Amino acid sequence: MKLAILALALFAQTTEVDLPSLLQVYRQLHASPELSGQEQKTAKFIAEELRRLGFEVTEEVGRYDRRPGWKSYGVVGVMKNGPGPVVLIRTDLDALPMEEKTGLPFASKVTAISASGETVPVMHACGHDLHMTCFLGTAQALSRNRKSWQGTLVMVGQPAEEIGAGSAALLRDGLYTRFPKPDFALALHTSAQLEAGKIGYCPEYTLAGVNSVDVTIRGRGGHGAYPHTARDPIVLAAQFIQAIQTIVSREVRPIDAGVVTVGSIHGGTKHNIIPDEVQLQLTVRYYKPEVQQLILSSIERIAKGLALAAGLNEDRFPIVKYGEEPVPATYNDRELTERLAQVWKREIGDDRVVQVDPVMGAEDFSRYSKDTGVRGCIFWLGAIPEAMMKEHKAQGKSLPSLHSSDLAPDAEKAIPTGIKAMVTAALELFQSGGTNQSSGPKPQ
Repeated sequence: MKLAILALALFAQTTEVDLPSLLQVYRQLHASPELSGQEQKTAKFIAEELRRLGFEVTEEVGRYDRRPGWKSYGVVGVMKNGPGPVVLIRTDLDALPMEEKTGLPFASKVTAISASGETVPVMHACGHDLHMTCFLGTAQALSRNRKSWQGTLVMVGQPAEEIGAGSAALLRDGLYTRFPKPDFALALHTSAQLEAGKIGYCPEYTLAGVNSVDVTIRGRGGHGAYPHTARDPIVLAAQFIQAIQTIVSREVRPIDAGVVTVGSIHGGTKHNIIPDEVQLQLTVRYYKPEVQQLILSSIERIAKGLALAAGLNEDRFPIVKYGEEPVPATYNDRELTERLAQVWKREIGDDRVVQVDPVMGAEDFSRYSKDTGVRGCIFWLGAIPEAMMKEHKAQGKSLPSLHSSDLAPDAEKAIPTGIKAMVTAALELFQSGGTNQSSGPKPQ
């Protein structure tokens, strides 16, 4: 009861009073997105806001990472407020190379130079602008009411989530050694499947792990009129694409989850030329490490087997490389997640807090808790406008997904809900006295 009264008081004192200014912050962030590794202005804004609220702030965390040409704009704000648990709250800072088509008056018109040197449009199509606004609202609420909690609050502005690299860079740069190591790590993520004003939670496996795989199918080129003199890598690539679709359906246990998707295929230059090779880009998704290993080894086996069947020698076997750094699956500590869900149901409303299924999207928030001894929970913040959700349910009208150029969250409802959920979660954990023992099973 004491927590309920306190949470409602904090909500009234901060969220409602400051909502107009927070909405202005949201519109500002939405209109000025920055690509992964380029979040300099965004990070500076977050850092300045945290300093204004009394946090001890360190910028450019992750800048010493070993990635070639890497620039990291990680922000860490620490507020020590007496003895007690250490609670880390993370937001992501980056946006996507997409052209916005929402028609909003504050829609992004930003362009930037991508890592490949192209000029691309930029948009917050994954809700990171919502995340940052809720993050700052939470920091305001907790910093202005320090008499109401004890412990250490660590606010992390993480770059490069969209390329799965930011959390690794921060951790390698001493996030858990240069700064207080958390007992708990929390984050929220926009949901394009939940109505604004609702919270979704999922115990245990919540988001998938991901590997990016580059496959070069090699053959022997020749004239399109004389295919018998060549070994056609385009035909081999077609066979390979078909064959790897049987990995999940026939090799992965039916009760386990996996995805193998070919997202890009390039080969050839002219109608009548059989090329020497074909390039493919794959994304592989999974929850369990053993499924990851099975899928990756099967891709290599199938690629080699098809080359042998085509009569190719070892010097023309396919080349399989692993691209971006793998992102592990996100595993929500069950006891922690269910505990917070009960708090949210009490404070936000039982009908506005729902348990949702795991998804095969990925989130590098997973690294904050995987193999670190830190208990983590990421939860979903509903963003879909009420009218749109009603049309979806009544008429089957499709909803714009995350990474859609049409994604336009109902910020007026989502932001107060996200702040309230995060504030009540933090207050619950600060009252726990630092207990960091999980009663649920751990991922292997």
